[in-house]
Amino acid sequence: MPIPSNHSKPIRQSAKESAFSQLQQWIIDGTLHPGEKLNDTELAQALGVSRTPVRESLQLLEVQGFTKMYPGKATQVTDVKGESIKDLLPPLAALQALSAELAISHLTVEIIVLLEDTNKKFAEAIQSKSYFSALRLDEEFHKIIVDTADNPYIHNMVASLQAHVRRLFFHNSIILTEKSIEEHSTIIRLMKENDSKQVSEVMKDNWLRAIDEFSSLKMN
Repeated sequence: MPIPSNHSKPIRQSAKESAFSQLQQWIIDGTLHPGEKLNDTELAQALGVSRTPVRESLQLLEVQGFTKMYPGKATQVTDVKGESIKDLLPPLAALQALSAELAISHLTVEIIVLLEDTNKKFAEAIQSKSYFSALRLDEEFHKIIVDTADNPYIHNMVASLQAHVRRLFFHNSIILTEKSIEEHSTIIRLMKENDSKQVSEVMKDNWLRAIDEFSSLKMN
């Protein structure tokens, strides 16, 4: 039978990569609750893999802070602590700021258009109160900049920290506001103007502002 040659091909993943991605997502979105005990046999059956990739994934998730393993007893999903935002966002803000600086020298017209289009969609999601879509588009906006910076060490560290940001969002510790739309536009303009110092400051503010917003949310 004829098979189209231009179809989108899925990225091939190992059993461990597939198990890790799914388990991490279930922890992030609350499918696996904070404090829940994890049974590797049950998880392996649910994922359609052997217990080995599940155990390896749980070990990786412990390194990232999503699970806690108690030898001879149990493996549990870690608790969500909203206050951890104060420890999480400063290093992420610094890495994102550095990415914006490094991305300037790799900037192209296509990347600028992609950033502007993504921010437009982000604005539409915020204004329609589609906050999950807004979170995804906000991540996409910043990922474009990190990818453009072309530094694998920054990329890996940001990806790990970003997963925790996503979890805090799902557990209502992070809110998205229209202020970010304006900041995104400013970041694009400063990158186009080759203003590495100012774009670094605006990028940091874009991330660190969430700490003050969280504090205000807790007081209300």
